[in-house]
Amino acid sequence: MKLVLLFIFLSSTFFAKAGDSIVVKKDPRLEVLTQKQIQVNKRTSLMTSSGMYKGFRVQIISTNKRDEAFNLKAEMMNKFPDQNVHILFQSPYFKVRVGDFFKKEDAEKFRKQLNKLFPQGVYVVEDLIDYTPTDEDISSQ
Repeated sequence: MKLVLLFIFLSSTFFAKAGDSIVVKKDPRLEVLTQKQIQVNKRTSLMTSSGMYKGFRVQIISTNKRDEAFNLKAEMMNKFPDQNVHILFQSPYFKVRVGDFFKKEDAEKFRKQLNKLFPQGVYVVEDLIDYTPTDEDISSQ
């Protein structure tokens, strides 16, 4: 019997206050922190666990001749000093890749430029790149 009376008392108290309103005052600094956290989350979603970014490079050769790959790398570094040139060894092949492009469209533009020098076998590949994206790059994702 006491339990029933206690239940009636608690439920009547709960329902009596149901019409009350609550005013929450939010500190404006929370909005700033929220926006910063959104930017951090977007940036880290583009990264791998190793801290590198997912992007694109242009592969110009895949050969099993080491000297050929390194000579081509030197040639590409002379012709395109503003682009990074990478050699990737995947046994038994040496692959020469040029550039660190965040957007595929940029890699395609560079591929078209390289097609003049290498009419065959030049294509865009997904790769981990050495890149620091700008805020514009992050917001476009």
